[in-house]
Amino acid sequence: MILEGKVHKFGANIDTDVIVPGKYLVTTDPARLAPHCMEGIDPEFSKKVHKGDMIFAEENFGCGSSREHAPIAVKAAGVSCVVAKSFARIFFRNAINIGLPIMVCPEAVDYAKSGSAVRVDTDSGMVNVDGKSFKAEPFPEFIASIIQKGGLMEYVKERLKQKESHP
Repeated sequence: MILEGKVHKFGANIDTDVIVPGKYLVTTDPARLAPHCMEGIDPEFSKKVHKGDMIFAEENFGCGSSREHAPIAVKAAGVSCVVAKSFARIFFRNAINIGLPIMVCPEAVDYAKSGSAVRVDTDSGMVNVDGKSFKAEPFPEFIASIIQKGGLMEYVKERLKQKESHP
């Protein structure tokens, strides 16, 4: 999958309370969460982000509580991918479960600035920032399939349909 957009850069230890503040956890509706994405660190983020843009962050992105609201808000805001030096394990898994591509690429994060043009090839792991290429580890095939289907639930539905039609 090829993704293109602009970089929105953040620091280290961006926790789930910053990604979507706790007072909005009364819903899992993506449309209601999107306007509050990154509100705890940049109240104007949802107005600045355009469909396809990407978040680049330092270490430990998505730390804190295990709420799935955080990656839902990120994806619903139009962010096509998050590239970070590292992710909190539960955010990493929640992102995959909802079909949000995430890549670990410290060199690209160091090079990027807010506003940089970025192109990510999730299949090869190539991250291109302002014309300079960096290599991230691509996902194994089954995880790539989950992301391409839009998340774990859609992936499972597809697998069940396949089994029903080929008993």
